[in-house]
Amino acid sequence: MAEHHGHDHSHAVVTEGNVKKLSFALALTTTFLIVEVVAGFITQSLALLSDAAHMFTDAAALAIALVAIKIGKMPADNKRTFGYQRFEILAALFNALMLFVVAIYILYEAYQRFSTPPEIQSMGMMIVAVIGLIINLISMRILFSSSQESLNVKGAYLEVLSDALGSVGVIIGAAVIYFTGWMWVDTVIAVLIGFWVLPRTWILLKQSINILLEGVPEEIDIEKLRNDLLALKGVESIHQLKVWAITSKNVHLTVHLYAPEADRNALYFEAIDMLQHQHGITEMTLQIEEDECVVRHHTHNSDHAHGHHQDDHAHSHDQSHQH
Repeated sequence: MAEHHGHDHSHAVVTEGNVKKLSFALALTTTFLIVEVVAGFITQSLALLSDAAHMFTDAAALAIALVAIKIGKMPADNKRTFGYQRFEILAALFNALMLFVVAIYILYEAYQRFSTPPEIQSMGMMIVAVIGLIINLISMRILFSSSQESLNVKGAYLEVLSDALGSVGVIIGAAVIYFTGWMWVDTVIAVLIGFWVLPRTWILLKQSINILLEGVPEEIDIEKLRNDLLALKGVESIHQLKVWAITSKNVHLTVHLYAPEADRNALYFEAIDMLQHQHGITEMTLQIEEDECVVRHHTHNSDHAHGHHQDDHAHSHDQSHQH
Protein backbone atom coordinates (compact mmCIF):
# COMPACT_ATOMS: atom_id res chain seq x y z
CA MET A 1 0.00 0.00 0.00
CA ALA A 2 1.45 3.37 -0.98
CA GLU A 3 2.45 5.92 1.61
CA HIS A 4 0.55 9.16 1.65
CA HIS A 5 2.25 12.36 2.71
CA GLY A 6 0.51 15.70 3.05
CA HIS A 7 2.62 18.71 2.09
CA ASP A 8 1.68 22.35 2.45
CA HIS A 9 4.03 24.33 0.22
CA SER A 10 3.16 27.62 1.92
CA HIS A 11 4.33 26.25 5.29
CA ALA A 12 8.03 26.96 4.69
CA VAL A 13 7.31 30.62 3.92
CA VAL A 14 5.13 30.99 7.03
CA THR A 15 7.79 29.30 9.18
CA GLU A 16 10.54 31.63 7.90
CA GLY A 17 8.32 34.61 8.71
CA ASN A 18 7.70 33.18 12.17
CA VAL A 19 11.45 32.74 12.77
CA LYS A 20 12.10 36.43 12.00
CA LYS A 21 9.22 37.63 14.17
CA LEU A 22 10.11 35.35 17.07
CA SER A 23 13.81 36.31 16.83
CA PHE A 24 12.99 40.03 16.95
CA ALA A 25 10.57 39.60 19.87
CA LEU A 26 13.15 37.44 21.71
CA ALA A 27 15.90 40.07 21.23
CA LEU A 28 13.59 42.81 22.58
CA THR A 29 12.43 40.72 25.54
CA THR A 30 15.89 39.47 26.52
CA THR A 31 17.39 42.98 26.37
CA PHE A 32 14.67 44.36 28.61
CA LEU A 33 14.88 41.34 30.96
CA ILE A 34 18.50 42.26 31.73
CA VAL A 35 17.56 45.95 32.21
CA GLU A 36 14.69 44.98 34.54
CA VAL A 37 16.86 42.72 36.73
CA VAL A 38 19.51 45.46 37.12
CA ALA A 39 16.81 48.10 37.77
CA GLY A 40 15.13 45.81 40.32
CA PHE A 41 18.30 45.67 42.43
CA ILE A 42 19.04 49.40 42.03
CA THR A 43 15.51 50.56 42.94
CA GLN A 44 15.12 47.83 45.63
CA SER A 45 11.83 46.84 43.97
CA LEU A 46 10.88 43.21 44.49
CA ALA A 47 7.90 43.75 42.15
CA LEU A 48 10.33 44.57 39.32
CA LEU A 49 12.34 41.41 40.06
CA SER A 50 9.14 39.38 40.15
CA ASP A 51 8.08 40.90 36.82
CA ALA A 52 11.57 40.11 35.47
CA ALA A 53 10.95 36.45 36.41
CA HIS A 54 7.74 36.65 34.41
CA MET A 55 9.64 38.29 31.56
CA PHE A 56 12.05 35.34 31.76
CA THR A 57 9.09 33.02 31.03
CA ASP A 58 8.36 35.10 27.92
CA ALA A 59 11.98 34.91 26.74
CA ALA A 60 12.02 31.15 27.42
CA ALA A 61 8.69 30.64 25.59
CA LEU A 62 9.98 32.60 22.59
CA ALA A 63 13.28 30.68 22.64
CA ILE A 64 11.46 27.32 22.88
CA ALA A 65 9.21 28.29 19.97
CA LEU A 66 12.29 29.20 17.91
CA VAL A 67 14.14 26.02 18.90
CA ALA A 68 11.08 23.94 17.97
CA ILE A 69 11.07 25.45 14.46
CA LYS A 70 14.85 25.20 13.96
CA ILE A 71 15.29 21.70 15.39
CA GLY A 72 12.14 20.48 13.65
CA LYS A 73 14.03 21.02 10.37
CA MET A 74 16.93 18.77 11.41
CA PRO A 75 16.65 15.38 9.70
CA ALA A 76 16.33 12.11 11.58
CA ASP A 77 19.33 9.78 11.39
CA ASN A 78 20.22 6.18 12.25
CA LYS A 79 20.86 7.11 15.88
CA ARG A 80 17.74 9.27 16.35
CA THR A 81 14.88 8.02 14.21
CA PHE A 82 12.56 10.71 15.62
CA GLY A 83 15.12 13.43 14.93
CA TYR A 84 15.74 16.09 17.58
CA GLN A 85 12.17 17.19 18.27
CA ARG A 86 12.33 16.28 21.97
CA PHE A 87 14.63 19.27 22.62
CA GLU A 88 11.47 21.40 22.76
CA ILE A 89 10.16 19.38 25.72
CA LEU A 90 13.50 19.29 27.53
CA ALA A 91 13.76 23.08 27.16
CA ALA A 92 10.21 23.53 28.47
CA LEU A 93 10.98 21.28 31.47
CA PHE A 94 14.16 23.25 32.25
CA ASN A 95 12.18 26.52 31.93
CA ALA A 96 9.54 25.29 34.40
CA LEU A 97 12.12 24.12 36.97
CA MET A 98 14.00 27.45 36.75
CA LEU A 99 10.76 29.35 37.29
CA PHE A 100 9.93 27.36 40.41
CA VAL A 101 13.34 28.28 41.86
CA VAL A 102 12.82 31.98 41.04
CA ALA A 103 9.25 31.96 42.45
CA ILE A 104 10.45 30.38 45.72
CA TYR A 105 13.19 33.05 45.98
CA ILE A 106 10.67 35.87 45.43
CA LEU A 107 8.19 34.47 47.99
CA TYR A 108 11.02 34.02 50.53
CA GLU A 109 12.29 37.56 49.89
CA ALA A 110 8.72 38.89 50.20
CA TYR A 111 8.34 37.12 53.58
CA GLN A 112 11.57 38.81 54.78
CA ARG A 113 10.44 42.21 53.54
CA PHE A 114 6.98 42.27 55.14
CA SER A 115 8.57 42.95 58.53
CA THR A 116 11.13 45.51 57.28
CA PRO A 117 10.18 46.91 53.85
CA PRO A 118 13.18 48.68 52.22
CA GLU A 119 13.07 52.18 50.71
CA ILE A 120 11.72 51.82 47.14
CA GLN A 121 12.67 54.26 44.37
CA SER A 122 9.14 54.40 43.01
CA MET A 123 9.88 56.75 40.09
CA GLY A 124 12.65 54.53 38.71
CA MET A 125 10.40 51.52 39.27
CA MET A 126 7.59 53.17 37.27
CA ILE A 127 9.85 54.24 34.36
CA VAL A 128 11.22 50.71 33.95
CA ALA A 129 7.72 49.17 34.17
CA VAL A 130 6.37 51.58 31.51
CA ILE A 131 9.26 50.68 29.16
CA GLY A 132 8.50 46.99 29.85
CA LEU A 133 4.84 47.50 28.96
CA ILE A 134 5.79 49.26 25.69
CA ILE A 135 8.16 46.40 24.76
CA ASN A 136 5.43 43.85 25.51
CA LEU A 137 2.96 45.73 23.32
CA ILE A 138 5.51 45.88 20.46
CA SER A 139 6.16 42.12 20.78
CA MET A 140 2.41 41.43 20.81
CA ARG A 141 1.96 43.50 17.65
CA ILE A 142 4.80 41.59 15.91
CA LEU A 143 3.47 38.15 16.89
CA PHE A 144 -0.28 38.72 16.52
CA SER A 145 -0.73 37.76 12.84
CA SER A 146 1.42 34.62 13.12
CA SER A 147 -0.33 33.58 16.34
CA GLN A 148 -3.46 33.00 14.26
CA GLU A 149 -1.58 30.52 12.04
CA SER A 150 0.80 28.73 14.42
CA LEU A 151 0.00 27.19 17.82
CA ASN A 152 3.71 27.43 18.60
CA VAL A 153 3.69 31.23 18.10
CA LYS A 154 0.31 31.51 19.84
CA GLY A 155 1.85 30.12 23.04
CA ALA A 156 4.60 32.74 22.90
CA TYR A 157 2.02 35.48 22.16
CA LEU A 158 -0.06 34.54 25.22
CA GLU A 159 3.09 34.63 27.39
CA VAL A 160 3.83 38.19 26.25
CA LEU A 161 0.19 39.21 26.77
CA SER A 162 0.21 37.95 30.36
CA ASP A 163 3.50 39.75 31.03
CA ALA A 164 1.95 43.01 29.79
CA LEU A 165 -0.61 42.58 32.61
CA GLY A 166 2.31 42.09 35.04
CA SER A 167 3.87 45.36 33.87
CA VAL A 168 0.54 47.15 34.44
CA GLY A 169 0.54 45.77 38.01
CA VAL A 170 4.03 47.15 38.65
CA ILE A 171 3.03 50.58 37.24
CA ILE A 172 0.00 50.71 39.56
CA GLY A 173 2.19 49.64 42.51
CA ALA A 174 4.79 52.34 41.73
CA ALA A 175 2.06 54.99 41.51
CA VAL A 176 0.60 53.95 44.89
CA ILE A 177 4.06 54.03 46.55
CA TYR A 178 4.84 57.43 44.99
CA PHE A 179 1.66 59.08 46.29
CA THR A 180 1.24 57.27 49.65
CA GLY A 181 4.73 56.11 50.64
CA TRP A 182 3.40 52.60 51.41
CA MET A 183 6.53 50.57 50.71
CA TRP A 184 4.76 47.25 51.50
CA VAL A 185 2.69 47.64 48.30
CA ASP A 186 5.80 46.63 46.30
CA THR A 187 6.01 43.32 48.16
CA VAL A 188 2.28 42.63 47.68
CA ILE A 189 2.58 43.25 43.91
CA ALA A 190 5.63 40.93 43.77
CA VAL A 191 3.72 38.12 45.52
CA LEU A 192 0.67 38.60 43.27
CA ILE A 193 2.87 38.33 40.14
CA GLY A 194 4.56 35.25 41.65
CA PHE A 195 1.17 33.57 42.20
CA TRP A 196 0.16 34.60 38.66
CA VAL A 197 3.21 32.81 37.19
CA LEU A 198 3.18 29.66 39.36
CA PRO A 199 -0.01 27.94 38.07
CA ARG A 200 1.13 28.27 34.44
CA THR A 201 4.58 27.01 35.45
CA TRP A 202 2.96 23.98 37.11
CA ILE A 203 0.93 23.25 33.94
CA LEU A 204 4.09 23.51 31.80
CA LEU A 205 5.97 21.18 34.16
CA LYS A 206 3.12 18.64 34.25
CA GLN A 207 2.73 18.60 30.45
CA SER A 208 6.49 18.25 29.89
CA ILE A 209 6.81 15.34 32.33
CA ASN A 210 3.73 13.64 30.82
CA ILE A 211 5.29 13.77 27.33
CA LEU A 212 8.67 12.52 28.61
CA LEU A 213 6.88 9.60 30.32
CA GLU A 214 5.16 8.75 27.01
CA GLY A 215 1.79 9.57 28.61
CA VAL A 216 -1.39 10.05 26.58
CA PRO A 217 -1.43 13.75 25.55
CA GLU A 218 -4.02 15.77 27.48
CA GLU A 219 -5.90 16.78 24.33
CA ILE A 220 -6.56 13.12 23.43
CA ASP A 221 -9.71 11.49 24.85
CA ILE A 222 -8.52 7.88 24.86
CA GLU A 223 -11.96 6.39 25.62
CA LYS A 224 -13.60 8.24 22.73
CA LEU A 225 -10.73 7.23 20.46
CA ARG A 226 -11.13 3.58 21.48
CA ASN A 227 -14.91 3.71 20.87
CA ASP A 228 -14.43 5.43 17.47
CA LEU A 229 -12.05 2.64 16.39
CA LEU A 230 -14.49 -0.06 17.52
CA ALA A 231 -17.28 1.71 15.61
CA LEU A 232 -15.44 1.35 12.29
CA LYS A 233 -17.16 -1.03 9.88
CA GLY A 234 -15.90 -4.61 10.26
CA VAL A 235 -13.82 -4.05 13.43
CA GLU A 236 -14.62 -6.71 16.05
CA SER A 237 -11.97 -5.84 18.61
CA ILE A 238 -8.85 -3.72 19.08
CA HIS A 239 -5.71 -4.30 21.10
CA GLN A 240 -2.21 -2.91 21.57
CA LEU A 241 -3.60 0.64 21.41
CA LYS A 242 -0.81 3.04 22.31
CA VAL A 243 -0.91 6.84 22.07
CA TRP A 244 2.02 9.09 22.97
CA ALA A 245 3.66 12.33 21.88
CA ILE A 246 7.17 13.21 20.77
CA THR A 247 6.53 16.94 21.19
CA SER A 248 3.47 18.95 22.18
CA LYS A 249 2.12 18.87 18.61
CA ASN A 250 3.45 15.54 17.30
CA VAL A 251 1.10 12.77 18.46
CA HIS A 252 1.74 9.12 17.53
CA LEU A 253 -0.53 6.09 17.63
CA THR A 254 -0.17 2.37 17.05
CA VAL A 255 -3.10 -0.06 17.15
CA HIS A 256 -4.00 -3.59 16.04
CA LEU A 257 -7.53 -4.00 14.61
CA TYR A 258 -9.17 -7.45 14.48
CA ALA A 259 -11.46 -7.28 11.43
CA PRO A 260 -11.78 -10.72 9.75
CA GLU A 261 -14.67 -9.79 7.44
CA ALA A 262 -13.68 -6.22 6.57
CA ASP A 263 -12.65 -4.69 3.25
CA ARG A 264 -9.14 -4.09 4.46
CA ASN A 265 -8.14 -1.27 2.10
CA ALA A 266 -11.36 0.64 2.83
CA LEU A 267 -10.96 0.08 6.60
CA TYR A 268 -7.34 1.23 6.54
CA PHE A 269 -8.12 4.57 4.86
CA GLU A 270 -11.31 5.14 6.88
CA ALA A 271 -9.37 4.61 10.14
CA ILE A 272 -6.57 6.96 9.08
CA ASP A 273 -9.03 9.68 8.04
CA MET A 274 -10.95 9.40 11.31
CA LEU A 275 -7.83 9.44 13.51
CA GLN A 276 -6.32 12.39 11.67
CA HIS A 277 -9.37 14.65 11.44
CA GLN A 278 -11.30 13.76 14.59
CA HIS A 279 -8.42 13.21 17.00
CA GLY A 280 -5.49 15.20 15.53
CA ILE A 281 -3.12 12.20 15.34
CA THR A 282 -0.17 13.17 13.12
CA GLU A 283 1.53 9.78 12.77
CA MET A 284 -0.01 6.34 13.03
CA THR A 285 0.71 2.66 12.46
CA LEU A 286 -2.31 0.41 11.90
CA GLN A 287 -2.16 -3.37 11.82
CA ILE A 288 -5.28 -5.15 10.55
CA GLU A 289 -5.56 -8.81 11.55
CA GLU A 290 -7.78 -11.64 10.31
CA ASP A 291 -6.39 -14.57 12.29
CA GLU A 292 -7.97 -15.23 15.69
CA CYS A 293 -4.85 -17.09 16.88
CA VAL A 294 -2.87 -13.89 16.43
CA VAL A 295 -5.44 -11.95 18.45
CA ARG A 296 -5.20 -14.46 21.31
CA HIS A 297 -1.40 -14.33 21.09
CA HIS A 298 -1.43 -10.52 21.40
CA THR A 299 -3.97 -10.58 24.20
CA HIS A 300 -1.83 -12.97 26.27
CA ASN A 301 1.30 -10.95 25.57
CA SER A 302 -0.17 -7.49 25.99
CA ASP A 303 2.67 -6.46 28.29
CA HIS A 304 5.16 -6.75 25.44
CA ALA A 305 6.15 -3.75 23.34
CA HIS A 306 4.05 -3.42 20.18
CA GLY A 307 7.15 -3.66 18.01
CA HIS A 308 7.78 -7.29 18.99
CA HIS A 309 4.46 -8.69 17.73
CA GLN A 310 5.00 -9.83 14.19
CA ASP A 311 3.30 -13.01 12.96
CA ASP A 312 3.40 -14.52 9.52
CA HIS A 313 -0.22 -15.61 9.87
CA ALA A 314 -1.43 -12.05 10.28
CA HIS A 315 -1.96 -10.79 6.75
CA SER A 316 -1.53 -7.25 7.93
CA HIS A 317 -1.07 -3.79 6.61
CA ASP A 318 1.63 -2.21 8.72
CA GLN A 319 1.89 1.24 7.37
CA SER A 320 3.15 4.50 8.77
CA HIS A 321 1.19 7.59 7.84
CA GLN A 322 2.66 11.00 8.37
CA HIS A 323 0.72 14.19 7.95
